[in-house]
Amino acid sequence: MHIRIGLAMTVIWAGAALAQPASLQATMARATQEGAGAPVGTISVTLSTEGAVFKLDLKGLPPGPHGFHVHENGECGPTNLNGVRIPAGAAGGHLDPEHTARHEGPMGAGHLGDLPLLEVAADGTATQSLTAPRIRDLDLLKGHAMIIHANGDNYSDQPTSLGGGGARLACGVLG
Repeated sequence: MHIRIGLAMTVIWAGAALAQPASLQATMARATQEGAGAPVGTISVTLSTEGAVFKLDLKGLPPGPHGFHVHENGECGPTNLNGVRIPAGAAGGHLDPEHTARHEGPMGAGHLGDLPLLEVAADGTATQSLTAPRIRDLDLLKGHAMIIHANGDNYSDQPTSLGGGGARLACGVLG
C-alpha cells in the first residue's frame, strides 16, 4: 500500500515538474531611445485547444492596426545600428526557432513569432484576445520580448520587409 502511494506521488510530482506554465505575462512599456518609457499595460498568454491566446489590456497607444510579434531576445533596451539609436532593438528579430527567414503571419509557415494584427480602438485601448494557432508550447515564449510596432502588418516581405510594421512602439518580456 505504501509503495503504491509513494509511486503515485512520484508520478504526480514528475508530471508537475514537466508541466509548462499555466500562463505568461508581459508588462508593456513605450519603447524609447533611452529605454523603457511609460507603461501601456499588460499582455497575458495562455494555451487553448486553438493555440496560444494573447489577452491584451493596453492603453495609450495610437489608434489603428499594429504589427504584433514575439521577438527572439528577452530584452527591450535600445541598440545602435549604423549610428542610429533603435528603440527596443535589443529584442532582436521575430522569433524563428525553425530558421525559416520568412514573414508569413500567424497562419503561415514562417516566423513562429508572427502574431495576429493588433487593433487599437479610437480611445487608444486594446482589450481583445488574439490567438496564434501555431504556438502550442508556452515554454517556447518564456523570456522572449513582445513587440507592438507603429504600423500595421501585411504578413509579407513585399513591398516592405517584415510586413511594414515599422518602428517598435512598445515592448515587454514574457515571464
